[in-house]
Amino acid sequence: MGKTIYIVLTDTGTVLSKMIGMYTRKDFNHASIAFDEQLTEVYSFGRKYQSNPFIAGFVKENVAEGIFREASCAVFSWKVSEREFERIRFKIRHIEQNKEQYRFNFIGLFGVAVNKGIDRERAYFCSQFVATVLNESDLPMFSVSPSLVQPHHFSKIKCFNHVYEGNLHSYLDMARGREERRTAHMSAWKSLVFRILA
Repeated sequence: MGKTIYIVLTDTGTVLSKMIGMYTRKDFNHASIAFDEQLTEVYSFGRKYQSNPFIAGFVKENVAEGIFREASCAVFSWKVSEREFERIRFKIRHIEQNKEQYRFNFIGLFGVAVNKGIDRERAYFCSQFVATVLNESDLPMFSVSPSLVQPHHFSKIKCFNHVYEGNLHSYLDMARGREERRTAHMSAWKSLVFRILA
């Protein structure tokens, strides 16, 4: 039957995001991977503390708060097999359980600027992390090293379904509403079946 993963590209409007945008000339300069449509389980490499972009590493992101409050986004979905889904989750869980051993690949960002991939042990920037997780789950997306993958590259992957583009909070409201309608629909069906069988 399969499961769905989500690639989330964002522009938070922070100073660092604007600086990266001046180089990339792209709308979205941060990439994350998520396991649910409502984006309650979102992972990336980014700032650990909202007030300091230079203390960074592996993070489980709360996209409803902080620097994401006024963010714009593009959301892509991808159907994978249950086995592929679990491989991706296993890889991310392993990093999460050992997150203090990982760091942000700031040097790698400079490498991207001069088109020279810089791989460092247990160090990633956001799009490098997402690309690496997919590669190491036997789902390679790119012909180049993950250390050269930028967020906007994910928007070019043909197997990804473009779900949404616009204000992030509007997306969250929309996704939450869909989930509430699905839950209500299922409850109605269960109630009907119960009455028929009673």
